[in-house]
Amino acid sequence: MGRNSSWELVVIFILYFIIGLLASTLGAIAGLGGGVIIKPVLDFFGDFDLPTIGVLSAGTVLAMATVSLIKLRNKEVKVDKVISSVLAVGSILGGVVGKSIFNVIAVTLNIPTATAIIQSSVLALLLTLVFIYFLKKDNIRSFAFKNRVAIFAIGFVLGFLSAFLGIGGGPLNVTVLILLFSMTAKKAAVNSIFIIFFSQLSALLLIAFTTGYAEYDLSMLLYMIPGGILGGIIGSTITVKLSNKQIEKLFHVTILIIILINLYNIVNVAFLQ
Repeated sequence: MGRNSSWELVVIFILYFIIGLLASTLGAIAGLGGGVIIKPVLDFFGDFDLPTIGVLSAGTVLAMATVSLIKLRNKEVKVDKVISSVLAVGSILGGVVGKSIFNVIAVTLNIPTATAIIQSSVLALLLTLVFIYFLKKDNIRSFAFKNRVAIFAIGFVLGFLSAFLGIGGGPLNVTVLILLFSMTAKKAAVNSIFIIFFSQLSALLLIAFTTGYAEYDLSMLLYMIPGGILGGIIGSTITVKLSNKQIEKLFHVTILIIILINLYNIVNVAFLQ
């Protein structure tokens, strides 16, 4: 980030705290994780490069997921440890592959503009499909996968897409958990947070043991993580009080807003810059 006056810095600090807070609150309530909100919003502001945005998002989302799981551990909505653990393992391995491919495209080939357009386009497409699915959900048959190899493969695909897109995977997790494992919206949200916790932790550990964090500008993480923690507390408190229908409605509205932000980012990067 460039030089700013003292008051401008204060405004920036507050802004990034609010981004972390709002994204994490919505993420904890609906199982979105927050990364799917943070990524396009930080793309919109354009203060950081894509790899740095990925780390800022992962750190904030991990803080939110940690607090949310602690808050929800004694609530009536439980994590399905068998399904979610196998999905999490698959997601971790898929995330390593997805992040590696992202690094080749964004870092090694040094084509950040093309990478940003690809990320925003794929994310907008996937979220549009998710939005359509939830509109038609009552007319679509759900499944109940039990085969662990199949569950692992599903987790791998989720992890790959999440890591490549830098989003944490929340909306994809929720959709898959409802469609392929017949979970309610509330149960899917909680299980999604469980999967996100391990996927984001593994992503940050991978960076720590490979390139390290020296090349990243993580100054805003000091303000986004407190936002993530507070958002996790608020969101996990609210989610147990909402009905499945209310969570689905919040999910719909949030997804639609994220789609619009991504479409703007595509036009901005491709034509306006």
